Amino acid sequence: MSGETKTRREADAPRAGRRMFIQSYGCQMNVYDARRMSDLLALQGYGEAASAEDADLVVLNTCHIRERASEKIFSELGRLRELKAARSASGDALKIVVAGCLAQAEGAEIQRRQSAVDVVVGPQSYHRLPELLARAGNGARVVEAEFPEEDKFGFLPAPTEAATRRRGVSAFLTVQEGCDKFCSFCVVPYTRGAEFSRPVAAVVEEARALLAQGVRELTLIGQNVNAYHGAGEDGAQASLAGLMERLARLPGLARLRYTTSHPNDMAADLIEAHRALPALAPYLHLPVQSGSDAILKAMNRRHTSADYLALIGEIRAARPDIALSSDFIVGFPGESEADFEATMALVEAVGFSASFSFKYSPRPGTPGAERSDQIPEEVKSRRLLALQELLERQRQAFNRACVGRTLDVLVEKRGRHEGQVGGKTPYLQAVHFEGGPELVGRMLPVEILSAGSNSLHGRLKAREAA
Repeated sequence: MSGETKTRREADAPRAGRRMFIQSYGCQMNVYDARRMSDLLALQGYGEAASAEDADLVVLNTCHIRERASEKIFSELGRLRELKAARSASGDALKIVVAGCLAQAEGAEIQRRQSAVDVVVGPQSYHRLPELLARAGNGARVVEAEFPEEDKFGFLPAPTEAATRRRGVSAFLTVQEGCDKFCSFCVVPYTRGAEFSRPVAAVVEEARALLAQGVRELTLIGQNVNAYHGAGEDGAQASLAGLMERLARLPGLARLRYTTSHPNDMAADLIEAHRALPALAPYLHLPVQSGSDAILKAMNRRHTSADYLALIGEIRAARPDIALSSDFIVGFPGESEADFEATMALVEAVGFSASFSFKYSPRPGTPGAERSDQIPEEVKSRRLLALQELLERQRQAFNRACVGRTLDVLVEKRGRHEGQVGGKTPYLQAVHFEGGPELVGRMLPVEILSAGSNSLHGRLKAREAA
């Protein structure tokens, strides 16, 4: 944060010296969007502030997946309203923006409940943020929650060297947005819109810029990323596997990942990519949500537990050392004890290295929220606890199984202790070992010596870097 002297702030177009604070909630897509908003606002003269209290502009980039996430945003808006009032009383101006999926879904409600909000902008329109901020001057309030026809990515600036340096050696790269699946628990089709895939050339161009500035690992993201079907450089349609094969040829790229996937879009060429592409990490996040066929049907997942298990078999045949993670929802309307036990059985059958699990949260406007057979909260809590205990046992077992192995670690940062550095294994595990800051950005072989509750400890085996 700059140590500049504060002067009287006015509510007009941005000028050099102003500062922004962007708080992002939810998924990796929101992390990417927040960073692109930061790039966009930097061109308008905004530097980065360490906190809302030090900023002229606060952007809350929101999530709408669960009710608790929405409540958290409204609570934070109450705090920002008081901050804005205090700043106004002292002659300073503070602008507040609510962006993201909550803005898309509940723009009118945000305006009704929080008069301090200057701009409400959905996730498909944040490329218009400078224009919307200009319109919000002189006390006006602006809501932009449409699905514009133009491709927002064409209006976003390339990542700057300074921004990339702050973000480190790993970066998210959006290649696909939206979802056409309409799972009955999910708001994404209503907040992010229909599936859209960026052209291969545009993805490659952004990837080149990131790699030129020191990024070594790219995670390709999308609400349904393995449904990617962008225009290829040869004019034909490219799959996610084709896109990754193209990116893997870029100089400087050490590792590729992608998330989040739907089982129904794990095509044969994508499974083969896990065998054929050395840069593609042996790690796959593949949400199943439930092990019960009855609940999967009610969720409109369009696959069965047997389909999922067969798919896991194909993936492991192609890449035997692959680690799997997944998403689970417990307490979906109508879930019986037998349905829940089917989920537990599926978890036992697969074995996951990591997972995310949640109690079902009704989202307004989704079919699941309209059902009359909602599960009592205490039942959902009991089931979630049992599931999480099983998943945690599997995670710890996977980590312990890595002890004694030598894994390639991409060094990301200095460690928590002097003389240490930290990075990630191919399986997304945090690992720390002795080394100096000159190792940051290098891929190094590390022997895993021990497994703690949340990270691994290792020893550098050789100085040769990938």
